[in-house]
Amino acid sequence: MQLEQLTLAVCAIAKQAGAFIRQERQRFRQESVERKHVHDYVSYVDKQSELYIVSALRQLLPEAGFITEEGSAGYDRQSFCWVVDPLDGTTNFLHQFPPYAVSIALISGHELLVGVVYEVCADECFYAWQGGGAWLGHADSVTRLHVSRQDYANALVCTQLPYDSDAYQPVIQSLISQFYGTVASLRMLGSAAIALCYVAAGRLDAYVEKYIGRWDYMAGALLVQEAGGRVTNYEGAEAFVGGNEVVATNGLIHDPVCTACQKALQSTLN
Repeated sequence: MQLEQLTLAVCAIAKQAGAFIRQERQRFRQESVERKHVHDYVSYVDKQSELYIVSALRQLLPEAGFITEEGSAGYDRQSFCWVVDPLDGTTNFLHQFPPYAVSIALISGHELLVGVVYEVCADECFYAWQGGGAWLGHADSVTRLHVSRQDYANALVCTQLPYDSDAYQPVIQSLISQFYGTVASLRMLGSAAIALCYVAAGRLDAYVEKYIGRWDYMAGALLVQEAGGRVTNYEGAEAFVGGNEVVATNGLIHDPVCTACQKALQSTLN
């Protein structure tokens, strides 16, 4: 199966999982919430969404392994690997606060092949395949995505608050200090996957986060790249796949954004 065909098939799977999430949100009860770690939550919705996605992806590409947030399938050095977040933005979901999404990527080693992110609340499906551009499907329309051309002083920058607050608190405090007053404004969405898609779509100009899982950023990273943007780690290195930090920008402001991230990390060592 060609990458474009495979990507469109993954879009259908992501939308089906999203329909389940949307349906369950209507009858969800807080008693169903489980705590994985401090401020890190999961429910039967995450778990059942993941089981469905894994089963459907196995039919598409039986030889592939899996890296999934809820651990329902494994990876044993197969040539291909699906990276799945069945519900990115669980805390948002629990509070009926958009956005939240299904995120699915296909990788081979450190190579990104397919990325699909379905935003449940807005019914927006962001998708990309290697060399094929980045796209947004909504209702009956399809639009090709391009990053913004915004400069640093006028940039809308997104940061996040990962669950590892003890480690990240000094970093985020320094990051806010670096950005606030030097860029147009800051935002926090509560979904790394959607933040990356918004960079790809030109709605945001940059997104930075540390201490996140691969399932959070893998699909969105390919979207940014295929939309003409740049994705690295905090040091500006292209080898971000497999790490726990991401800087994604329109490319024009990548260097100053990385500089701010490096200063933030350095400040925690002083």
